[in-house]
Amino acid sequence: MLEIEAVIPGSIAEELDLEAGDSVVSINGESISDQIDYQLQAHGEEFVIDIVKKDGELWELDFERDEDDPIGLEFAHPQPRQCSNNCQFCFVRQLPKGLRKSLYIRDDDYRFSYLYGAYISLTNLTEEDITRILKQKLSPLYVSIHATDVKKRSELLGRDLPPVVPILQRLIDGGIQLHTQIVLCPQHNDHDYLDQSIDDLVHLYPGVLSLAIVPVGLTGYREGLAPLRAFTATEAREVLISIHEYQEIFMQKYATRFVFAADELYLKSETPFPPLDSYEDLALLENGVGLVPLFRRDSIDTVNEAGCFKGITATIVTGVSASAEIEQFVAALNEKTGAELQVKVISNHFFGGDVTVTGLLAGCDIVDQLAGIDLGAALILPDVICREGDEVLLDDMSLEQISDRLNVDIAKVPASPWGVLEFLECLARSYD
Repeated sequence: MLEIEAVIPGSIAEELDLEAGDSVVSINGESISDQIDYQLQAHGEEFVIDIVKKDGELWELDFERDEDDPIGLEFAHPQPRQCSNNCQFCFVRQLPKGLRKSLYIRDDDYRFSYLYGAYISLTNLTEEDITRILKQKLSPLYVSIHATDVKKRSELLGRDLPPVVPILQRLIDGGIQLHTQIVLCPQHNDHDYLDQSIDDLVHLYPGVLSLAIVPVGLTGYREGLAPLRAFTATEAREVLISIHEYQEIFMQKYATRFVFAADELYLKSETPFPPLDSYEDLALLENGVGLVPLFRRDSIDTVNEAGCFKGITATIVTGVSASAEIEQFVAALNEKTGAELQVKVISNHFFGGDVTVTGLLAGCDIVDQLAGIDLGAALILPDVICREGDEVLLDDMSLEQISDRLNVDIAKVPASPWGVLEFLECLARSYD
C-alpha cells in the first residue's frame, strides 16, 4: 500500500475525507505499492479505492469523476535505487564537499525514468524489474548508453558489464520504447566508438526513438578522478558535422533525424543552430537539446505580444552559456515596451571547471557578483535555478536569503521569455 503525504485542498480526495497518513491499498482491485502503480490505475471515470485510515480503519470508496479532474492525492518521493557504476564523467562525483546530502545521491532507478524522464544505465535491473517493466508497459524509458562497444562502455561506467544492445532489444521486443543518450568525452567514446554506437542504436529504431549526444560537463572538483577534458571548438564542430550527415541519411531512410546534438555543442563551436522544426517533437528538451531554438521562437512571439512597460526596472540573472540569447531578447523587449531591464551574467565560481549553465548557479555567486549594484524593482531568477518545487539553490541558499543580502525583491519565473512577460505584466498591474 502507498501512504498519502498530502491532500490537495478542494479536490475529490478532500471531499472523500481522505487525509495525510491514510494509505491507498488498491484501486479497482489492483494492488498499489508505489507511485507507478497509482499512476497506472488512477485514470478513467469510475473508481473503487480501498483505503486504510491512519487509525487503522478500513474504507472502501466508490465514486465517479470527470476524466480530467485529478483525484488530489500527493505521495512522498520514493527513495531512489542507488547507482552502482563508477562513471568517469559522473557529475555527482565532481561536486564540492559540504553540500546537502541529497545532492550526493547517485540514483539509477527505472521508476524515476518512467515517472520523470531520468536517464538510467540499465546496469542494476533485476529479472523482477524487467518483468515488471514489460508487464506494466513502463514506456518510454530514458537510457544512458555512452558506448555500445562492450569494452568501452565498461571502461566508461567503471565496471565489467554485459552487452547493452541485447538488453535494449529485449525491452523493445516487449513493447517498450526508449530515448537514449551518449555523454561524449573527447578521445574516449567519440570518433569510431560514436559511429558504432549510432549505427547500433539506429538499427533498433523505432524501439529506440532517439539518441541525444551531450558533451561531457566538468567541474573544478575532479581530484582523484580519471583525466577528462572538455571539447575544443574545433572538435565540437567536427562532431556536429558528423551528426548532421547522419541526420540526412536517417531522414531519407527512417523519416526521422534520430540523432540530435545538445545545444552546448552548437554554442561551443559557434555553429548556427538548425531550424526549430528540425528538432521534430522536441522530446529531448530536458536534456538540453533544442532549448535555444525554442527560446528564440518564444522570444519573437513574446516581444510581439508585449505591451507597454515604460519605466519598469529589473535585473535578469543568467549563466554564461545562455547570456547571448538572454541579452538579445531583453534588448528587443526593452525597445518594444520601454522597460529598463538589465542582464547580469553570473560566472560559476562555486562549481568551477567549464560549468556555465544557468540551472547550476549557486546563491553565493549571485550574491557576491551582484553586491552593491542597483538591481531595480526586482531580481528575476529563472525557476531552473532552484530545486524543483522549492525555493533553495544548490548551495542551500534560499531566495529569501538572496533577497535579504541584496536588499531586493526576488521574482522566480518560468525559464522562458513568457515567464519574463508574465512577471512584467504582474508588476505593471501593481503600479496601477
